[in-house]
Amino acid sequence: MTDFPGAPDLQAPRKGLRVLAAMSGGVDSAVAAARATEAGHEVTGVHLALSANPQSFRTGARGCCTIEDSRDARRAADVIGIPFYVWDLAERFREDVVEDFIAEYQAGRTPNPCLRCNEKIKFAALLDKALALGFDAVCTGHYATVVLKDDGTRELHRASDMAKDQSYVLGVLDEKQLAHAMFPLGDTLTTKEEIRAEAERRGLAVAKKPDSHDICFIADGDTQGFLASRLGKADGDIVDESGTKLGTHEGAFGYTIGQRKGLRIGHPAPDGKPRYVLDISPVNNTVTVGPVEALDVSALTAIKPRWCGTAPAGPGTYTAQLRAHGGETPVTAELVDGELRVSFTEPVRGVAPGQAIVLYDDTRVVGSATIATTERVRTKTAAGQA
Repeated sequence: MTDFPGAPDLQAPRKGLRVLAAMSGGVDSAVAAARATEAGHEVTGVHLALSANPQSFRTGARGCCTIEDSRDARRAADVIGIPFYVWDLAERFREDVVEDFIAEYQAGRTPNPCLRCNEKIKFAALLDKALALGFDAVCTGHYATVVLKDDGTRELHRASDMAKDQSYVLGVLDEKQLAHAMFPLGDTLTTKEEIRAEAERRGLAVAKKPDSHDICFIADGDTQGFLASRLGKADGDIVDESGTKLGTHEGAFGYTIGQRKGLRIGHPAPDGKPRYVLDISPVNNTVTVGPVEALDVSALTAIKPRWCGTAPAGPGTYTAQLRAHGGETPVTAELVDGELRVSFTEPVRGVAPGQAIVLYDDTRVVGSATIATTERVRTKTAAGQA
């Protein structure tokens, strides 16, 4: 496999690359831009305006979408001493991230909007525009590492510090995008407090700015309320595995598989144990609940695979990550007719269609795919006894 024409060696010590630094208004992206500048690159800062009306998004330390964030990013660029621009990607963000998020929940799936934003906005729309303007690379504050191999190919690896690793939400990047991606924080073996201390030493006012953890485009953090305002309330039944009605809800889209709280079931289970959401049926607007062991999954099928390099040939053994802040689990996986078939060595719990599964070979990100269907352990056992 050969390198992409014109792709710079971002790991080489040479200076003078033209780098576009995506500055969210948070501390990580500010320090990343400062490090790229200090390394001798010609850096330009850009803040992505992702809302046509930023005041409609939550105010405060969101690190993404508010007027305050734009101002924080501009002040950081001024301190670093680099040019700064605001690019309006609100319409693209609305179509590719927000509308996709709503449609996925409406279909009974659980999407990851941060992963979709990285794929469609930061490393598609932004990178395409950057390359068209003559930049060599896009720099972000993500904690991950790009490794250049002797044959000119690139690999995406976990960050040196697993506690801050963000490779899961970057698993959608292909090799062409990796060829123009720069992550100055990825090989930093420091705590977040040390990153903040570095920002303070550099005179960056965002040094003490809190991190953003919620979905940036949901103003008050109320996902169910946000979806209801877009989709409208739709009364339906909450049932157990036998189909017995246990309660009602105001829209199946407001639930996720594995959810325990907020079920509003009028009476306890016969065994007195908590019940969890097992299935969501948008067709009949029904939510099925049951015991926690019914969430155990032994296998899954995932669609729309994206590879950080060459697609694997034949079955292989990997570790898989199923959530942005989840751990790894051993799996065997194989690409069959364009779909990824995955079997877990040990059952995993609470896997939902719409989530991303990211495969790793040690620290290397192999690729990612969107979970379409799962195979439950208990269902499989029951079928075998029938």
